[in-house]
Amino acid sequence: MIVVAGEALIDLVPQGRGALAGLQPALGGGPFNTAVALGRLGSPTAFASRASHDAFGEALLDGLRRAGVDVSAVQRGPEPTTLAVATIDSGGSAAYSFYVEGTADRLFTTPAALPEGTRAVSFGTCSLALEPGASAYEELMRSAAGQGLFTALDPNIRAGLIPDADAYRGRFRGWLPSVTLLKLSEEDAQWLGGTPREWLAAGPSAVVVTRGGDGLTVYTADGAEHRVPGEKVDVVDTIGAGDTVNAALLHGLSTLDALSARALAGLDPDTWRRLLGFAARAAAITCSRAGAEPPYAAELGEL
Repeated sequence: MIVVAGEALIDLVPQGRGALAGLQPALGGGPFNTAVALGRLGSPTAFASRASHDAFGEALLDGLRRAGVDVSAVQRGPEPTTLAVATIDSGGSAAYSFYVEGTADRLFTTPAALPEGTRAVSFGTCSLALEPGASAYEELMRSAAGQGLFTALDPNIRAGLIPDADAYRGRFRGWLPSVTLLKLSEEDAQWLGGTPREWLAAGPSAVVVTRGGDGLTVYTADGAEHRVPGEKVDVVDTIGAGDTVNAALLHGLSTLDALSARALAGLDPDTWRRLLGFAARAAAITCSRAGAEPPYAAELGEL
């Protein structure tokens, strides 16, 4: 079982240009997208979050269930669902503004236990920036690492939600001793400061940096560096592409029986290139269609 911990929200996606373009609601949130992608790839997956009893909250849980994700660990509450208003630029890249005050996912509390059979826990995005839930997710991360579970982190920075950038950067460095696999975009890496080698020295066994159409690079604790190019595709938008990479990496590592720090450190160059190539193909499919619509296993073939 791979547990994805973090927010589920509603993306309001513009159907045209300009501030008054019509908005189409879509299921979203980085952790939500990662969980759906894992379910579609066939990995046993559970979601740990807090969702509203409102209509949007019910729709989010239905979306997880359709992907085969276990939602028994999702906490519920009367608070409204978080909304993210997206804007899409000429290159298909998305930017967001958020409506987060008093919403359900901010009130997540640390669960007493993870679902039976949990081997890995994935964290990231808004859930690690918004209190009081951020501290609860952080506690869960440290607890999972303390139990010897594989932990994955994608900070997926939303700068508009971070009131004190320096404090967040310090907090990020404090998470690294509890992280097995760090995945982040090139833009996030620049915002956070530091280098993959510095982050590796703090704890992770591997750091994967995504570079959009230029592909992916992994840096490993033994000093190695492996790259794969991006897959050529007609980009509709990039919504959910990084979340798909998260899911593909975790699914691939599970398939390889490599969901441990020791196994991750032991992967050879050819295996890393296969794994990164699999993630690049998955992300390309997501970019080729509107919204966060990650691929199913049948669309990707073997690792």
